[in-house]
Amino acid sequence: MSVRKREWTNGKGEAKSAWVVDYVDAQGVRRHKSFARKKDAEAFEATAKVEVRQGTHVADSASISVQKAGELWIASGEAAGLERSTVNQRKGHLANHIVPMIGQTLLSRLTVPAIRDFEDRLRREGRSPAMIKKILTSLGSILADAQERGLAARNPVRDIRGSRKGRERRIERRQKGKLEIGRDIPSREEIKVFLGALDGHWRTFFVTAVFTGMRSSELRGLRWQDVDFRRGEITVAQRADEFGEIGPPKSGAGVRTIPVPPVVVNALKEWKLKRGALGELVFANPEGEPRSHANIVQKGLTPAMIRAGLTISTGKKDADGKPVAKAKYSGLHALRHFYASWCINRKEDGGLGLPPKMVQERLGHASILMTMDTYGHLFPRGDDGSELADAAYALLN
Repeated sequence: MSVRKREWTNGKGEAKSAWVVDYVDAQGVRRHKSFARKKDAEAFEATAKVEVRQGTHVADSASISVQKAGELWIASGEAAGLERSTVNQRKGHLANHIVPMIGQTLLSRLTVPAIRDFEDRLRREGRSPAMIKKILTSLGSILADAQERGLAARNPVRDIRGSRKGRERRIERRQKGKLEIGRDIPSREEIKVFLGALDGHWRTFFVTAVFTGMRSSELRGLRWQDVDFRRGEITVAQRADEFGEIGPPKSGAGVRTIPVPPVVVNALKEWKLKRGALGELVFANPEGEPRSHANIVQKGLTPAMIRAGLTISTGKKDADGKPVAKAKYSGLHALRHFYASWCINRKEDGGLGLPPKMVQERLGHASILMTMDTYGHLFPRGDDGSELADAAYALLN
């Protein structure tokens, strides 16, 4: 491997020069690459030398475009049986964000500065921070797939993520802020009036949601065979995606057994007697298929919130000049947040007083870090109030 200066005269009689790196790649093929500046050629030589030795080097002439790598990535996901919603999200990120900006760029030309420029362009063109994060995650997955195929030597997205990991988490926490009771999480009093405003099959559904913390997709995929009336337990074994297709839970940790109180057992028993043998799903629609998430929110959650008086102003007025209100909690995740807080709260405060690891298991989180990042501030501190005073007195006396 060497760096040499090449000089020539073009057709107009003008003197030209370039710095050329000559080398043999890991497959024994002789390659050369030209640079306008010597220091750029030397930098490439140093990098290529290591990559050739490690067997990871991919020359520009053997590289493929980001668009082609993205198409291979999508095909891999489809072959692996990913959910349709996940595949559609991949296609959307590729077609709407990645291809228009860097689709024709060769993978061998993608560097950390190139990724930073792509990120800056996404921001300038109005993508939200959350969307930019998702797009970069998809691009990182495209490059990881290409690396496995021997089509890319490095993954600059992962390099950036590795250096930013702690900082990004701190920024994300500041942006999101802590979940608050009464703003993000219904209070105990609000849950009481909400449950009191329920009737019919919606009462059974939301009682189960409140006292299990199950995700919407898990409730929609719940089978009667997963309900153990005698032991008072519900096993989460499957979920229904946004298209109503049944599949496994989000992760291995999503498969779990949740103890439930008698109010849930009794509600489910009554619902089963009233409903009869209309299929295996507990909360199916009239055709025996999984209900849509939108149907549950629009027909069940929102009307019940409004009947219970759990509303906030929209800032608008109706034709009669009266303020228009909307549901205070507009998503099912608010009920999941309540369940988490109920598990965490001390017994003397009406909660279960469970330790963090058990809360993680009940919620089906893949890691304890996820649980603590989201709900850590809700756990009671052992050095508050009288405990702190007693400890100080014991130390001084």
